[in-house]
Amino acid sequence: MLITHDTRCALDTVVDLVNTMPEDESAPDGLPDLAALLEFVGTHEISDVGVLSELDLSAVRKIRGRFAAVFAAPEARIAAGLINDLVAAAGTTPRLTDHDGYDWHIHYFAPGASVADHLAADCGMALAFFVVAGEQERLRRCEAPDCRRAFVDLSRNRSRRYCDSRTCGNRLHVAAYRARRKEAAG
Repeated sequence: MLITHDTRCALDTVVDLVNTMPEDESAPDGLPDLAALLEFVGTHEISDVGVLSELDLSAVRKIRGRFAAVFAAPEARIAAGLINDLVAAAGTTPRLTDHDGYDWHIHYFAPGASVADHLAADCGMALAFFVVAGEQERLRRCEAPDCRRAFVDLSRNRSRRYCDSRTCGNRLHVAAYRARRKEAAG
C-alpha cells in the first residue's frame, strides 16, 4: 500500500488525537484546555486554522471519540460507516494546494473549515484509504494489558502488536523472560 507524505501526517495526527483521550474517568484528558489544543495544532502543523475557541475544543473532543470508535471497529463495514459519517459531517471539499513550500497535495476540508472539520476530513480520508485497500486491521490498539493506545501498523507483515516496541513491547518481553527464569529456577 502506497502511503503519501500527507496521508502519513494525517495518520500520525489521528493516532495522536485518539491517544489524548482518557482511558477512563480517572485518567487525565490529553486535551484538557484550549492551550493544549493550540499546542496540538502547532505540533502537527495543521494549516489553515483560524482563531481557536472553547467551541473548537469541544468539537475536537467529540470527533476524537468518533475516531477512537474507528480504531475499535471489529470489521471494515463498521469502520467504513464511521468514517463516512465523519467525512460527510465535515463537508469535504477536495482541492489541490501547494502552500507553505510543500509540493502539490490534496486538502479534503473546505476553505475556512473549523479545526474539527479539518481533522475529520483529512484524517478521515487517511483512514478511508486503509479500508479501501482492505487494510482496516492495521488500525490497532496496543496489546499490552495496561496500555490501549492507538497506532497504525505499517509493518510489512502486519505483525506489530504494541504502540511502541521500546516501551510496551520491551516491558512485556522482559516480564515474560523473568517469569520463565523464575519458573525454571523453581
